[in-house]
Amino acid sequence: MSDTLTLAAETRDQVGKGASRSLRREGRVPAVIYGRNQAPASIHLEEKALVKALMTGHFFTSVIMVDGQRTLAKDVAFHPVSDRPLHVDFLRIGEHETVTVAVPVVFTDEEESRGIKQGGVLNITRHEIEIVVDAADIPAEITISLKGLEVGDSIHISDVKLPKGATPAIDDRDFAIATIVPPTVPTAADDADTAAEGSEEA
Repeated sequence: MSDTLTLAAETRDQVGKGASRSLRREGRVPAVIYGRNQAPASIHLEEKALVKALMTGHFFTSVIMVDGQRTLAKDVAFHPVSDRPLHVDFLRIGEHETVTVAVPVVFTDEEESRGIKQGGVLNITRHEIEIVVDAADIPAEITISLKGLEVGDSIHISDVKLPKGATPAIDDRDFAIATIVPPTVPTAADDADTAAEGSEEA
């Protein structure tokens, strides 16, 4: 299970672009807490503390205590050039509320996959799986073993052992998560095409 993160926050007295810019100049990041049939709360956080929490790698799968409220991070807006956080949306949740979260997938046992040993390549179609789970039991990651898999084998959601009590958010189809595809071997035709392109550029 992911650790609970804690972020100190202060109430924002003013909202709007001008007020937000002023906060950012002071090293603060505007944010809002919404949900649970309560009025949205406009707050601001220390940028350094927020960046540290973001760098944990499980910011979006952790319960985050913000200003004494139990929340999940739903969205972070970043500056397109500097990549600094500009705004955060937090969703209020109950201690054992059922929530939908996207949890990162980690693949293990590559050395025990004959397909990969033979040069096959793991083609990942989903780096995260959305699950429905108790907020107190959100996993930091979902581990999938590649043991025994051959070239051409696919891993579907039905093959994955989810944490106790968790179910896939997509429940109407057995979607694929990864496939071991054959190694890409240049053919004689490919070599001829490459040679032709080289001569054209020359």
